[in-house]
Amino acid sequence: MGGEVIALLRGRVAAGSLGEVVLDVNGVGYAVRVAPGTPTGPPGRELTLHTHLAVREDALTLYGFATAGARDLFEVLLGVTGVGPKVALAALGTLGEEGVRRAVVAEDVTALTVAPGVGRKGAQRMILELRERLGAGGHAGDGLPGELAGVAELAAPRAEAAQALVALGYAPAEAARALDAVGADERAGAEELLRDALRLIGSRA
Repeated sequence: MGGEVIALLRGRVAAGSLGEVVLDVNGVGYAVRVAPGTPTGPPGRELTLHTHLAVREDALTLYGFATAGARDLFEVLLGVTGVGPKVALAALGTLGEEGVRRAVVAEDVTALTVAPGVGRKGAQRMILELRERLGAGGHAGDGLPGELAGVAELAAPRAEAAQALVALGYAPAEAARALDAVGADERAGAEELLRDALRLIGSRA
């Protein structure tokens, strides 16, 4: 959990619509974004939501979840390159907490792309950046494809990062240039290099 000011709300449902519920907590109405399908009940029902407060320059937005586990997974998804609250909420709303975990662990790109806003590259990024955190054994370095023969001589973390970039659809030459541009810190791991390279490529797009 990220040390949010508001981590949990318990009150009565004042109003609800698709994707949002207004929770009356001791006379204060909190508008909370929820994933479609989140059980909120009719007005007057008591409801507890585990929440994440997203802070932006122009807005404070609360996102609510039925369980602390779903909220924590939402926060993990926000750490994926290119994934914002809307996409993270859509993934949880479409697949559910366990469905997202299973898809990442099984490296099931097709399952993840069922969620609105998640394309193949986005799904591959989720898998590459989260599979170890969600319990899958990483095997990015289990042999390099032929198209990466030119970077095989790189240190193992850089070779793994290059392989991951090619798996995401980037040309081997583009992957090598991005990795050159992010520096050559010998202590950096493959995931760190991959994240830095993706940010760099994204900033150039």
